[in-house]
Amino acid sequence: MSFGASTTDSENRSESAQDEAEAAAIAERTPSPEGSQDEETVYAAEELSEAEQLQDTDSDVRIVGKLRAQGVRLGSGNIAPRVFWPALSVIVLIAAVAMIFPDPTGRALQAINDWIVSTFGWYYMLVIAGFIVFSVFIGLSRFGTIKLGNDDDKPEFSWLTWFCMLFAAGMGIGLVFYGVGEPLSYASFDPKPGWSADPSEQAGLAMAQSFVHWGLHPWSIYAVIGLGIAYAIHRRGRPISIRWALEPLFGKAVKGWVGDLIDILAIFGTLFGIATSLGLGVQQIAAGMRAIGIVETVDITVLIVLIVVITFIALGSVVSGVGKGMKWLSNINLSLAAVFMITILVMGPTLFLLRNFVESLGVYLANLMNMTFDTAALTGAEGQDWNSTWTLFYWGWWIAWAPFVGVFIARVSRGRTIREFVIGVLLVPTAMGMLWLSVLGGTAIHRQLFTDDPLVPAGESVSSDAALFDLVSGLPMGGILSVAAIILVAIFFVTSSDSGSLVIDMLASGGHPNPPTWSRVLWGTLEGLIAIALLWSGGLEALQAASLATALPFSVVLVLMCLALFRALREEMRIRNAAEREARIRAGLQLVRSHIKSNFDEDWGEEIDTRVDNRIDYRLTATKSPLLNRREAHPKQGTAQREPAKRLPQSGRPRQE
Repeated sequence: MSFGASTTDSENRSESAQDEAEAAAIAERTPSPEGSQDEETVYAAEELSEAEQLQDTDSDVRIVGKLRAQGVRLGSGNIAPRVFWPALSVIVLIAAVAMIFPDPTGRALQAINDWIVSTFGWYYMLVIAGFIVFSVFIGLSRFGTIKLGNDDDKPEFSWLTWFCMLFAAGMGIGLVFYGVGEPLSYASFDPKPGWSADPSEQAGLAMAQSFVHWGLHPWSIYAVIGLGIAYAIHRRGRPISIRWALEPLFGKAVKGWVGDLIDILAIFGTLFGIATSLGLGVQQIAAGMRAIGIVETVDITVLIVLIVVITFIALGSVVSGVGKGMKWLSNINLSLAAVFMITILVMGPTLFLLRNFVESLGVYLANLMNMTFDTAALTGAEGQDWNSTWTLFYWGWWIAWAPFVGVFIARVSRGRTIREFVIGVLLVPTAMGMLWLSVLGGTAIHRQLFTDDPLVPAGESVSSDAALFDLVSGLPMGGILSVAAIILVAIFFVTSSDSGSLVIDMLASGGHPNPPTWSRVLWGTLEGLIAIALLWSGGLEALQAASLATALPFSVVLVLMCLALFRALREEMRIRNAAEREARIRAGLQLVRSHIKSNFDEDWGEEIDTRVDNRIDYRLTATKSPLLNRREAHPKQGTAQREPAKRLPQSGRPRQE
């Protein structure tokens, strides 16, 4: 027994030593990231050999060696100190200030929110529209044939599993939280300024505006960042980090402070985006618990307890590892969501919901451009306030959430072509989100407008966290549906926290796909603390303001990512086209040579033999003087007369006399 153990230990040490030796050899062959570079060669993106690229089968030791070889600076504990410590320090400071001084923090966040809305609201609207145009262009252009991975790579997941994972990562808690309350709010007490006062027209616009917030617009953000990261890690073998998506633009600078700053901003955005979702999730769970009688009232204490409990559950998942469990959990959660939606569709006003879906889709298409570029310039302060509460909050939330979703969908999209990626990311989750909103929001609007039991009495507002449970309570099996909704939100909570902790930890570990467990626990704990701090400082308004504030700098990163991706794809396509042209030329020349060599005599030999042998040379230089002719006719005695060499025809054989 001891002999077997020692043999195993010896083999492990031997394998580890071999990995370290290979990693060291790779590092020696790689130039220092501090080296200077010519501005003309900023995108001399280093072509990595297969031995230098990160592979699925690499051990942790080999991965660390390859990361260092590619310019990643790792310290003790396999963390990137120039990213980890600054990000951790600022986040802990914000959490501490928000919990010690909640009221001033809330006022500060609100002031920041108001300034961003009044100063940069137009910018958010414009940049989101730009992301849609860019995504569609890349997917439909000649770049769409490029594969995210090696040319012979196959997709890791089936289409159905891939769609489920995309949808769960991109929406999750948010769509469950706002699926009823948002359309109902627009159609009842909080219509968008400038809309018609007619209830039926208002209801159609309410559904269309909800489609804008949950459709192509947010998914175009995810497509941009996911595509940039997927191209870097799968096509070029780079580490999983936001900075490498910008390498085509900044070159080796991404290995220095520029790349560190980009990853720090990504960590901020991811953590605050997840904290916002967690804050919304616990509010809805608490509302559900109140609806089924578990608690009588919901206050900050209940919310904090829920955050602590569910964070511990998520940490348990972190410690035990994810792997295939995340795939099955995503499938189970999406299956539960589908059953929940179909149940409401069947038990609710089914025909109305189907007609409403089709009609709302038409209203959405008819008003898409107007809603995309509506900056509330003509509706004054009222329109600005509405945009701040709804549209701009969503754009900030999606941008803050983008690093997490981008890294996640990039990891699960290996083997897809760019066109498949864009179509899958833009269209399928958009269609699923529209269907969800049409069923849940449509049921709420039908009850509000066409029954004697409206969800929102006159003069009251919609409570988004409780709206779902108020709706299902009026349906058959309302209690069961309420429990199912709580479970749905809780699973989304756990998967979001678990996956978010992994993404943040990878960013703080230089892109290591298996970061240390202790740091994942740390980031998971911080997500819960930030959610508590923001709720303590002002509830939903503080969550909205934090998302909008963290999204502003990262939106610039996303714009630069578009430019970098276009530059990289254009360069690859140029190289590919040049290689294909050269291959075609070589193949053509080879074909001509082969044909001439094997068929020369048959096709041209006799004609050329006759022409070469019987032709009289009439060139001027061929006319000789009489003296030279006489000497050639009577050479001196003893002088050898050189016999002229026979001229060979092009076939390479002497002419037969």
